[in-house]
Amino acid sequence: MCGIVGYIGNNNAYDILIKGLHRLEYRGYDSAGVAIVSPEGQLNVYKSMGKVSNLEAYCKDKNKEGVIGIAHTRWATHGEPSDCNAHPHFSEDGNIALVHNGTIENYKVLKEALLQHGCRFHSDTDTEVLVQLIEYIRLTNNCSLLDAVREALKEVVGAYAIAVIEKNNPDQIIAARKSSPLVVGIGEDEMFLASDATPIVEYTDNVVYVKDEEIAVIRRGEPLKLVNLENQEAEIDVKKLKVSISELEKGGYDHFMLKEIFEQPRTLTDCIRGRVVEDGRRVLINGVSDNKEKFINAHRIIIVACGTSWHAALLGKYLIQDMCRIPVEVEYASEFRYSNPVLTSNDVVIAISQSGETADTLAAIQIAKKMGAFVYGISNVVGSSIPRETHSGTYIHVGPEIGVASTKAFTGQVMVLTMVALAIAELKGTMTQEQIAELGKVITKIPDLVSQTLKLNDKIKHLSLIYTYARNFLYLGRGYSYPVALEGALKLKEISYIHAEGYPAAEMKHGPIALIDAEMPTVIIAPNDHLYEKIVNNVQQVKARHGSVIAIVTEGDTEIRNMADHVLEVPEVPECLTPIITSIPLQLLSYYIAINKGKNVDMPRNLAKSVTVE
Repeated sequence: MCGIVGYIGNNNAYDILIKGLHRLEYRGYDSAGVAIVSPEGQLNVYKSMGKVSNLEAYCKDKNKEGVIGIAHTRWATHGEPSDCNAHPHFSEDGNIALVHNGTIENYKVLKEALLQHGCRFHSDTDTEVLVQLIEYIRLTNNCSLLDAVREALKEVVGAYAIAVIEKNNPDQIIAARKSSPLVVGIGEDEMFLASDATPIVEYTDNVVYVKDEEIAVIRRGEPLKLVNLENQEAEIDVKKLKVSISELEKGGYDHFMLKEIFEQPRTLTDCIRGRVVEDGRRVLINGVSDNKEKFINAHRIIIVACGTSWHAALLGKYLIQDMCRIPVEVEYASEFRYSNPVLTSNDVVIAISQSGETADTLAAIQIAKKMGAFVYGISNVVGSSIPRETHSGTYIHVGPEIGVASTKAFTGQVMVLTMVALAIAELKGTMTQEQIAELGKVITKIPDLVSQTLKLNDKIKHLSLIYTYARNFLYLGRGYSYPVALEGALKLKEISYIHAEGYPAAEMKHGPIALIDAEMPTVIIAPNDHLYEKIVNNVQQVKARHGSVIAIVTEGDTEIRNMADHVLEVPEVPECLTPIITSIPLQLLSYYIAINKGKNVDMPRNLAKSVTVE
């Protein structure tokens, strides 16, 4: 949540900062701001409520000259969205400007102490407390900005990624992180700073991922320097980016979300490549084979995740229990960390996060490691925190996902979990080689089957017009289709703001059936699996109460077709692979309903792509 950009070099900082903010706007879009040191030595801070385009309009006639600056796009935590609460925040003497992602948990205590020393505050944010604390320490101790930042961060409880500049030293940016991502890009006679690599890839492919409680000292004409809070130098590990500019553009689509839905045949191909080999006869997951004793001897697997990743985790439970016969528990990472969990060295914890930076999931990982469990990460972003914090893991390799509502990352997570389950099953001998090969061959065909499913686009676009102004939706599924129902409901809520609930279909009789009437559409996921006859019964129950039914069925279905109001046919696949196929129509339905309602599907209100704060 929130996005930081920084630049120091010989080019106009404003142009680079604004472009970077646009690339990071999916991380937050309540307000935005820039701080630039001008050639005359002035610290110019410009801020505006709303999206980055509002900031651009505000800055149109302002002095934007300068070759060093920092910028921020905000997702509000402390204080409502406003010009005043927007970042950057600056010190009382106007010498220091700071941008911040994260939350300072003890900001009230720090603020009270600073008030007693005569400090005045102009915003409701925790961030202003931090910049005033840095200024107070610097003036009191007559120390450098680096030392003031180090001492201030020792007093901070919470999460942060910060960037700080000062008008009296236009050749330096100080940046630091703890539990919130920060990356430095190294170019020719210039350096870049950002919350993730998306604003940097256009300029350099050499990056350094700042680690927890490290401070980056970025000085003009000098190599990057990293120190810890005790001012001890840290090793610099330069990584090569593997992201292209084309992946960050819409590519002719109206929205990133639609582009990412239609990218899934390619992204699933990338996800599978090199892992399902020999025409499907073998599944190679290095993170599993390199730690085979951990998986073979696991007494239990606990999967922790949040949001869409939690729905993928539920599918992971079905997959691993079915294929590997290991008991699996699925926990919300946000609850796991406060539930006083019981873990042993015989447990495996699988942590799933698209961004690799989800704060609650990172906290769950730290707890699991402390208690001796083996921790396996599944993430999309190379070099993010979760791959660094876990013992081993697997990348989903679906490329940058810009749309806030996850689509291709979800199917990538489910595919990786499927392959992980098959790899464990082979190690444990719970599936025969023939069974594994049979599934492996179908997995290699999944991208083509997804392409076939995407041909429903025009039909779903037309169907969405019928249900655009529904006020509530019910989503039902059984077995593997239950998590798909949850995910379909979440997508609709996220981008159309229509209230939607997902339920195990058998639970409909235990309460939700009271809601069924002619005004309550029900989406029923009903592929041809071993629970098909039971889901037919649910369709009958909805129709008996005059409810309208949108059914997702396997090609050739006749029984539900004769009862449902609308039927979307998808290709037939083995039961464990149906979620990847059946989730595609639900993504498209949510997208088109939201578009019909005039919503911004890429940047839904109150949401941000990466939840890096509690």
